[in-house]
Amino acid sequence: MKNGEATVDMLPDPTELTASERCATQWTSRAGQTVDVYTAQNPRTVDRHFAWMQEYGIDGAALQRFATELGQPERKVEIDQVLANVASSAERHDRSFFVEYDLTGTKDCRGIDRALADWSALEAQGIGRSRAYQRHRGHIVVGIFGLGFPGSRYVSADLAEVLIDGLRKASLAYGGITIFAGVPADWRTLSEKGAQRAEWAKVYRSVDVISPWTVGHYNSAETIDKFRRDHLEPDVLEARRMGVDYMPVIFPGFSWHNLWTTRGDDNRPTNQIPRDCGRFYWRQFFNAVDVGNSMIFSAMFDEVDEGTAIFKTRAAQNELPASPPFLSLDADGCRLPSDWYLRVAGSAASVLHGTTPNSSRLPLTIPR
Repeated sequence: MKNGEATVDMLPDPTELTASERCATQWTSRAGQTVDVYTAQNPRTVDRHFAWMQEYGIDGAALQRFATELGQPERKVEIDQVLANVASSAERHDRSFFVEYDLTGTKDCRGIDRALADWSALEAQGIGRSRAYQRHRGHIVVGIFGLGFPGSRYVSADLAEVLIDGLRKASLAYGGITIFAGVPADWRTLSEKGAQRAEWAKVYRSVDVISPWTVGHYNSAETIDKFRRDHLEPDVLEARRMGVDYMPVIFPGFSWHNLWTTRGDDNRPTNQIPRDCGRFYWRQFFNAVDVGNSMIFSAMFDEVDEGTAIFKTRAAQNELPASPPFLSLDADGCRLPSDWYLRVAGSAASVLHGTTPNSSRLPLTIPR
């Protein structure tokens, strides 16, 4: 919420929430019921999310930790609680997690210093000793999102180098780290919005895993396939040449009308990139695996602000308030259950684990 207005385009399915987990809103659904949501401050709710991951076969989660919030004492208490909830629940349900520092809004060295101090503190507290903490090629994983993005909301290449070098030095005493980097979709050509410069190429070579952020870069099966030809296939070859691992991003759909309305722009449509009942999501997955990738980053488990969530959300329009506009899973003409995208993600995980073969067709029967 922002000043009483919704910033999200999707609402979670509250069916399994206990009374102690429910947070009432001012909205009433078309069916006349109070619309309840949840808070990730509640360990019971986060535990349920990891139980879903276990049930549907999703391996784990990257926990975003915004560098800008590390400098806000009250907010840091909250995000520390979420981290504690995640670590505990990941262990309980045999899932993995890793911390990903999101540099959005981090413009100078103060944000870099906060991230370095935070990671140093987490390592000293023993975060890497958790059996649930994600490891890759023998080292614990630390994510950095926002390397190479244009505009004043992101750090320079020089500061990115300071952060990467600082993280590695801080981790030497703990066995070293694998650095996962969220970069622009055009990282290889350094051409996104004409704002990239060659010094970013050096930064990209200094990380261990490249993960181009593709959300919003295509909107149909045809444009997904074009992205494969123009980006995915040559990206994989370039990453191999560099000796860097590659982790493509896929997303189920996209919608951020309410978020932008609170910012004074109500021209962003709801359901801006339709999900096509799961086929849009699956086409990306098929292509990513078909070109040789063995690990996938799904954007995102619980991202309701931008309508990319795959966890259980409200399935039908009558479960939503009449205003403001929200996106339900039946928006594209399919009568989907609230867990549909968890099922699709689970089918994808089955392919990655070698249990089922990769197929260009969604391996689930879409309800009508």
